[in-house]
Amino acid sequence: MKQYLNKLIKQENLSLKEMKDATNYCFTDSVTEAEIASFLTALQAKGETAEEITGIVEVIRSRSSFHTGPVMHAMDNCGTGGDQSYSFNISTTSAFVIAGAGVTIAKHGNRSISSKTGSADVLEHLGVSLSFSKENVEEMLQKNKIAFLFAPHVHAALKPFTQVRKNLGIPTIFNAIGPLTNPVNLDTQLIGVYRKELLPLLAEAMHQLGRRRGVVVNGAGNMDEASLAGENHLIILENGEKKAISLYPEDVGLPSYTIDEIRGGNPKENAEILRNVLHGQKGSYYDTVLLNAGLALFTSGEAETIRGGVELARESIDSGAALERLNRLVEYSSKIPSEVS
Repeated sequence: MKQYLNKLIKQENLSLKEMKDATNYCFTDSVTEAEIASFLTALQAKGETAEEITGIVEVIRSRSSFHTGPVMHAMDNCGTGGDQSYSFNISTTSAFVIAGAGVTIAKHGNRSISSKTGSADVLEHLGVSLSFSKENVEEMLQKNKIAFLFAPHVHAALKPFTQVRKNLGIPTIFNAIGPLTNPVNLDTQLIGVYRKELLPLLAEAMHQLGRRRGVVVNGAGNMDEASLAGENHLIILENGEKKAISLYPEDVGLPSYTIDEIRGGNPKENAEILRNVLHGQKGSYYDTVLLNAGLALFTSGEAETIRGGVELARESIDSGAALERLNRLVEYSSKIPSEVS
């Protein structure tokens, strides 16, 4: 580890192999908490590269018992979090809309970290199990087009980093890589980031990780979701080629709303918002989900344009298909013993 720390302190980047070696060392019995803390702090101070992000993600995914190996025709729409917008659970609600439109989605998520209610918190309140086994996940992906992967459950090996990150109390590379660590080997992916400078880094990392197609979005107001509050910055990845664009609400035929108009609350309140949207209740929450689900359907290739994706999302909700995906997931969850907290 010392040689890698010396490079980072000198503001030198680690190669993919060096990053994987350093990360693997953090999982050995020989590593100390001080070494892990120094490693994360030095990376943060230097500024992570796409190769360094790819390296740590590959190691983390390989150590998950949920790792699927071959690429699956599935996507995820998880964001990095950290935008401090206190919005409702946009990507989680959108996931059911995406599944209702026929796209398989392996929804990766966690409890609340920087918001009032994380994806795991709201889904747990709705009756979705956080204890799915790999076999449960695969069955739900096949039969219901959606399954939830609770990050601490599917990444049990990350415990060496958990206490160190808590003690450090500063942002680290982990604040950027969460969406990429989904152990399902995804074909396509939509990632939301709250820091615009992460757009090219995560787009390149997605390419290095083998995503055929992907979109990284920094929403208006620096949300880690697409926002109807103004200009959204996107990088579209397709077969290794990257294109930066801006997206406004009027581009997809949707009205504008302030960020205050999509605030959420505690798990009970956000669960009610989620259900209301899937029941087709119109308004700021509904339209925000149309934008994000539409963007995901474009990302997956199900829609040729983002505007076309918005219309597919509308059909998914208004037909009842999105709500049916939630109800099936809850029904299946009732048969799963609860093992995590």
